Amino acid sequence: MSAPMIPDQRRELILRQLRKHQVLSVHQLMEMFDCSHMTARRDIALLEQEGRAYSVTGGVRIASQLHSEPSHQSKAVVELPQKQAMAKLAAGLLRADMTLYLDAGTSNLEIVPHIAALTGMTVVTNDFGIVHALADASHVDVIHTGGLLDHPNRSCVGGLAAATLRQIATDIAFMSTASWDLQRGITTPSALKVEVKQVAMQSASQTVLVATSSKYGTFGMYKIAGLEQFDVIISDQALAPGAADSVRKLGVDLLLA
Repeated sequence: MSAPMIPDQRRELILRQLRKHQVLSVHQLMEMFDCSHMTARRDIALLEQEGRAYSVTGGVRIASQLHSEPSHQSKAVVELPQKQAMAKLAAGLLRADMTLYLDAGTSNLEIVPHIAALTGMTVVTNDFGIVHALADASHVDVIHTGGLLDHPNRSCVGGLAAATLRQIATDIAFMSTASWDLQRGITTPSALKVEVKQVAMQSASQTVLVATSSKYGTFGMYKIAGLEQFDVIISDQALAPGAADSVRKLGVDLLLA
């Protein structure tokens, strides 16, 4: 009779199976390892704490690396209700006469109508879609960073964009990301985005991450910031409870739309 498997061995085998299948159900884990539902859930929670796998409804998926970011056009048509709900939460942080940085992204684009409803607002952004959305709002001052054009994302990146941001102090920086998780923070596959995002955060009195739960548990090659560096994180209700608890333990104010 073989010796019972210790927890570390079992979790390594779970990861090996996840590398093959990407996603496994709790029921599959129970059958594979002849373990209880509670044991399977405990293994998933520990793997999630280590940033190696992430819980999903009824199971677990492996942490996946993002090699390229989706284009502005593809992002604009997905998860619109979630983005609009997150924008309403973001609006609760706004007041008249603020200077804001809106990082490039379709989630931040949904904040624009809430900004336009206030007086004395200044918006700094590297996103051409946000500039276009504010073009007719003559009561809002708009500053575009300039810089190297990232064609698929319709935004500017690189040293010139970062140089503009170094000269401007903002009240709130609303940051976007295509990938985030507990262990790696927010990351990107694009080296040219790193400096722009880091300077935008450094220049702000308050930093707010606006990111849908579907992006949680993915990571890019280049790290921008740890999650603990944000004052507020705004996501949606589909964020796994374990992930939400872990984020809150960092001392970050997590708001779920």
